[in-house]
Amino acid sequence: MNNSKLYILFVLDKINTNSKGVAPLRCRITFQSKRKIFSIGIFINPNNWNSKQQKVHPPNEINNFINIQISLIKQKINQAFLFLQIQEKNYEVEDIYLQYIGKPIKEDKTILKLFQEHNDKMGKLIGKDYSIGTLWKFKQSFELLKGFIKFQFNKNDYPFKNLDLQFIQDYEFFLKTEKNLALATINKTIQRFRKIIKIAISQGILDKNPFSDYKVKHIKKQVIYLNTEELSKLENYHFKAVRLQQVADMFIFCCYTGLAYQEMSTLESKHIIKGFDGNKWIKMYRQKTQKEISIPLLPKSTNIIEKYNSDVNTYLLPRISNQKFNSYLKEIADIIGINKNLTHHIARKTFATTVLLYNDVPMEIVSELLGHSKITITQEHYAKVVQKKVSEHILKLKGKLNEK
Repeated sequence: MNNSKLYILFVLDKINTNSKGVAPLRCRITFQSKRKIFSIGIFINPNNWNSKQQKVHPPNEINNFINIQISLIKQKINQAFLFLQIQEKNYEVEDIYLQYIGKPIKEDKTILKLFQEHNDKMGKLIGKDYSIGTLWKFKQSFELLKGFIKFQFNKNDYPFKNLDLQFIQDYEFFLKTEKNLALATINKTIQRFRKIIKIAISQGILDKNPFSDYKVKHIKKQVIYLNTEELSKLENYHFKAVRLQQVADMFIFCCYTGLAYQEMSTLESKHIIKGFDGNKWIKMYRQKTQKEISIPLLPKSTNIIEKYNSDVNTYLLPRISNQKFNSYLKEIADIIGINKNLTHHIARKTFATTVLLYNDVPMEIVSELLGHSKITITQEHYAKVVQKKVSEHILKLKGKLNEK
């Protein structure tokens, strides 16, 4: 309940006295230091108005009727104010006026309501603009924000008009302390919340971006990938267990194609086409970004497809869950002596680094083959790798110059 007091004052607009010598009486309501002035349809002689008593003088039939009308208006405004007081919603002076005249109060857009609307629309675009994984992450972010609002304010939702930088900073603190999330996860969670803020701004719900003064705390992530020696060791090792050999082959396949797990596991014959250059290419849509990717099939990836392809199976490669795939990779790393925490995603990074960048493939082409939505994403992840390659070239150049 809002405990601010309501002030009602009737003011005579003497400046607008008409030709009949009467001026309009207006009502001014003040709430939380904000005013609303409106006409009440009453005209009186300025000489008869007593502003201190808020009455018309002298007492007669007409003036008595006007005074009754003023009293009824004041009573009706107080009733509107009382009605809003017992509601569990925030309200302003404009809302009191709308309640008084019987018009519906403009409902404030709330954060979780807009967030839910966004997720509902996203759900209808699964397979078109978004993947089910992306929707799941936004739903998870919604639940975290909902938990924060309940924890911090003991409310089921929060109005955009009260949103400020402090809210965001408190939310970040909540994710760190109460949820014990890693910095990378916190950044992603707040990034999804930032998208809802951008929608609110585009819809005119917010005038100012509360994120304008928010500083993202970046983390320095090291790109983990297999170098030439490690990749060669994996390619040349023959595993006795069929399950490990299959996973090793699929991992190697992705080291030469850069396919993410989802694309690898759903690869079919229809995705292999004959390209403009007469060679075979993989052509499909990346689920994460819904961007079409075209990747040339290198000899080693072609050999693996031919090894597992059959007329019986719909998919070109063996089917295995992502969890089991990564579990078997840990066994593989132990067996052949690779001291790295192997996951499927490392194959994608090996493709970008050892296979492409270290063989002088330009960053623009690497970005295109990886299916990144922006080249800046590729640059952000592989800038240090490029620096190392530049260093190698400079050392070679120094050697050549010393020979002269």
